[in-house]
Amino acid sequence: MNIIAWIILGLIAGAIAKAIYPGRQGGGIVATMVLGIVGAVLGGILVTLLETGRFQLAAASLSIPGIIVAVIGAIIAIFIWNLVAGRTSY
Repeated sequence: MNIIAWIILGLIAGAIAKAIYPGRQGGGIVATMVLGIVGAVLGGILVTLLETGRFQLAAASLSIPGIIVAVIGAIIAIFIWNLVAGRTSY
């Protein structure tokens, strides 16, 4: 997938994940984009693990199922970041 598609997927998935996840998440457009890209990779790894039973580096694509997987991965990334940073979600 080319860099433009990664940026678009990152923006879409990051914005949706921030809207769904309770509480306030700081950061601007770049943080949202990075969150979405990390979510796409994390979601792609999880889906590949569930489908094949093997841990393999993969990423979601720029499609409706890919966006759903990326949003789920981004929500997981927000949750992990809040655990590591010690922030509360209220």
